Amino acid sequence: MSLLTISLIAMGGAFAIEGALWAVIPSKMRQLYEDSFRMGDRMLHSAGLFSVAIGMILIVLGAKLSGL
Repeated sequence: MSLLTISLIAMGGAFAIEGALWAVIPSKMRQLYEDSFRMGDRMLHSAGLFSVAIGMILIVLGAKLSGL
């Protein structure tokens, strides 16, 4: 499987999950977005870095398990 294929599958999955959440619980998603705008920059920065770290761990794990 090529890197492009893996990237497209990952991005498609992310869009599908977020879209499903917006379709099922739109008022809760709106509230979560509004809450995130009220957070300070330091909190958002930390959450973003944490998300990147978890994402990279999952990518490396997936690549190792698939033999890439």
